[in-house]
Amino acid sequence: MTTPDIPCSSISFEQRVEALIFSSERPISESRMKTVLGIEDEDATKQIKASIESLNESYDKNACSFRIERVAGGYRPLTREEFAPLVTRLHAERQQQKLSQAALETLSIIAYRQPVMRAEIEVIRGVACGEVLRSVMEKRLVKIVGRAEELGRPMLYGTTRDFLNIFGLASLDDLPDVQGLVREASWKPAAPPEPKVDSDSSNEIPSGTELTSDSEVSSENHS
Repeated sequence: MTTPDIPCSSISFEQRVEALIFSSERPISESRMKTVLGIEDEDATKQIKASIESLNESYDKNACSFRIERVAGGYRPLTREEFAPLVTRLHAERQQQKLSQAALETLSIIAYRQPVMRAEIEVIRGVACGEVLRSVMEKRLVKIVGRAEELGRPMLYGTTRDFLNIFGLASLDDLPDVQGLVREASWKPAAPPEPKVDSDSSNEIPSGTELTSDSEVSSENHS
């Protein structure tokens, strides 16, 4: 049995991890890196995490403007917070197309209450949200995640991986606490009803069952 070639095996493991993270258009997970690197042993994930920690220590030591951070279930390089004004100026044109206040409010409700029906979003905001909901879906920040088991089977909405990516969140657990928004699913499927047990059913004998007296059973055991 031959061992598969490991891509760029002559280059240090740390450098290979760095190359994958900086080359990926989206946050790249440990499992994806292991596949590309051609390694599947149990310690590979720990080795990848150790490499990222080492890289960040190197970036900090050299006062680099970026670090590798965990975002949306993967890793990607991000500029440090102190460079935000400079980066914002660079992307000024893009910032002009930023989300409206209505879109941010709708997104917040969906993020904290998902899966959530449109009706509840509108109750919380106090206004219709059809156009706003369509807008955040077109931006791939929100998607339909199912249908509620209620009259009319209304659609349920939730956030996407792009939402985590854009807002720099590793998972929904990283959402900050917001006054007035409870982090709880708006809609939950109803629990199935418990079967009713007739207290007298254990004493009932199915029809057609032949009864046998104790004396008959005793005589059969002695025969």
